[in-house]
Formats: sequence, C-alpha cells, structure tokens
Amino acid sequence: MAQTITEKIFSSHVSKNVYADDIIESKIDMVIGNDITTPISIRAFEESKAKTLANPDGFSIVMDHYIPTKDIASANQAKISREFAYKHNLKHYFDEKDMGIEHALLPEKGLIVPGDVIIGADSHTCTHGALGTFATGVGSTDLAYAMITGENWFKVPKSIKVEFNGKPNEFVYGKDLILEIIRMIGVDGALYQTLEFTGNSLEYFTMDDRFSLCNMAIEAGAKNGIIAVDDITKEFLKDKKMPREPRFFYSDKDANYTRILKVDISKLESVVAYPFLPSNGKSISEAVKDDLKIDQVFIGSCTNGRLNDLRIAAKILKGKKVAKKTRMIVTPATQKIALQAQKEGLFDIFIEAGAVVSNPTCGACLGGYMGILGKNERCVATTNRNFVGRMGDRTSEVYLANSAVAAASAIKGKIADPREI
Repeated sequence: MAQTITEKIFSSHVSKNVYADDIIESKIDMVIGNDITTPISIRAFEESKAKTLANPDGFSIVMDHYIPTKDIASANQAKISREFAYKHNLKHYFDEKDMGIEHALLPEKGLIVPGDVIIGADSHTCTHGALGTFATGVGSTDLAYAMITGENWFKVPKSIKVEFNGKPNEFVYGKDLILEIIRMIGVDGALYQTLEFTGNSLEYFTMDDRFSLCNMAIEAGAKNGIIAVDDITKEFLKDKKMPREPRFFYSDKDANYTRILKVDISKLESVVAYPFLPSNGKSISEAVKDDLKIDQVFIGSCTNGRLNDLRIAAKILKGKKVAKKTRMIVTPATQKIALQAQKEGLFDIFIEAGAVVSNPTCGACLGGYMGILGKNERCVATTNRNFVGRMGDRTSEVYLANSAVAAASAIKGKIADPREI
C-alpha cells in the first residue's frame, strides 16, 4: 500500500509499515528543550527517579528565549537547565558561549538529520521538516517521557499535499508561501495533519525559505510540515558533520492525501498577515492602501532571522534611514549568522540606517524582552504569530511579513511595498 513521506519515516522507526491514524510508539532521534520549557521536563524526569537519559546524544538544550537572562525569575529558570546540563555532561548544550535560536542553531550544527523523528517542547519544532524529517512540538511532560525512554507515542497524521507551481515574483519568499496557505485554509485547516510541500516552485527557494515555510505549518494547526530532500537540501548538508547517515524518504505517487492544494505562485505578491491571526492575510498591494503607520519593525526569530533575511533587508536599507518615529530591531538567529552578517557589512548598514542589532534570542517574538510593544503600538514583524498581546500590550498590533516588506516599512514608517523603495 502506498505511503506518504511521513508514513515512511515512522515506518522506518517502528520496523513495520504504518499509515495515517495508526497509534505507534516511535524511537526519537532528537529531543529538543529550551530555557522556558525544559525545567518542567527536568522536574518530571527527576520525579520519575530516572538517573540517566535514554539517549543523551539525542538530547539538546538550547538556551534561547530569555538569554542573556532578563530578570531574577528568568535567571533562576535558566539555572535549572544549566545545572542539569552540567550534571549529565550534555554534549549538545548551547548557552551564551555558542548561542542561537534552537530551530536555526541545530540545523546549522548538523544535528538535524534527514529521516529523523524529532520532538521539541516548542511549537515551532516543525521547522526541521525542511530537512526531510518528521518534527513536531510537544508538551514538557511528553519531552520528559522521551528523555526517560527514548521514545514517544504518536497518532500517525493524515497528510495534505501542497503543490507550489510557477516562478516567484520579486520579493516573494518562503514566508509568503506559508502565509498564503494559512490564508487559504485558516489556522485550523490542517489540524493534526501533515502539510507536505511539493511542486516545481521549490527549486527557486533556498533552505532559509524552506525553514520559514515549514516553521509556520503549526499556524495552520498542522502536526508537522515537511519537504522531501532534493539537491538544494543536499547542498546545505554537504559541510555538516551529522551524527548518523541521513535517510531520504519520498512519498509514493499514489499515496493517500486528505486534500491537494495547488498554488500558482507566479500570481502571488508579498503577503502581510493582519492582527490578530496569521490567516488574516492581504497582498502587499492591498495592505499599502490602508496607510498604516508603524511604531516598530522587527526582523528576526526562528522564522526569518537567517542570513538571507538579513541580506534582503540590508539591500533595501543601504544608504537609507529608518523613519523618524519608527524603531527597528534586527536579531540574527545564531552567532554564526551574526558573524557572517558582520563580515558582509550588513550590521554597518543596519546601524547607519538607525536600527538596533541584538544578540540571538527569541525575546521580542514572544513579547518577552528586547522589543516589547506599548499601548496601541503597531509592529511589522518577520515572526510567526500576531495574536492579541503576542509582542506586548494587549492593545498592540503585529503585522506579519517577510524581511523585504519589514525593511521597506521601516524606511517609510508605515506598511510599505519594497518594490516602491
């Protein structure tokens, strides 16, 4: 019987063919925690009386949400993860000395291997599906179970096939593709299903675009997003020292899908998602008509804080200034990205334009620190969520966009079309 890529990955982990709706207990290749969620998992681990991790080399803690710590509470929270990491001599523990946002850092380190099953106590763990893995977010107690046993329970998800065809227009990136899909099907349109991204358009999109695309699968309610390995994936992986041999899985031509969505991206413009849902998308041509003044622009996060995002923004900002009444924050997703951006002179462009460049952190995205919004303030952000109060005060508004739209909006002081800069 034909299988999807997700069904094949799970089948390889349980040594039998499995299909949508089967209940399985699967081996986990990589378990990912962070400074917010891991302390709860650690408490459950210790209450179970477990002494050792089931798969220590398949467990990573990435300190990324409130690092460097912003207050006493976050410092004490971080201390729990640090002490656990030192106690167990964790090989894949990343803190201030080698920091980065988990969903950018681990692929960069070669710790995400095609064909893996990956869980993380962070909803955007689905980012890693861009490398041909099954990757999904779980709760902290589920994470603890995997720490103890090396396995976890799943219902194999049904799949939705998304076919992107055509050549993208200027300033259309992976972020726009996923915002368009969420606009089409809504925030629960793929509830507990796989969003499998396919089509001839993918050849035009970098790995940075693909990470962005899979990152926001959860915003459509999906269990995971996934893209099969191709030459672009292999090029990204060629310099990575992966801990095991990658396994490439591909859906059978007659695999079963609950629905097939076809999108002609040659007709797609940059998309802006208005408050207070990622599904509230408008084309940039529609958005500029609203003449919405912007207080802050944020470029960063696990969605769009990668090197290409910074390059795109810098190209638009070069020789220009951020509008007088607008603030701009740029947050590279990892230290490696920051170093490369510095070498390329991107930081000079940002700072000379009037932007602030921060250390790698999730802080602004979740309204934690490093860019919190005040009453009635508006922000154009390259992040993934624009719910009520997401980045600060409950009256503030977040408009989701790609880095080109964000940079153009910073210059204009209002939502702007990068084609007009």
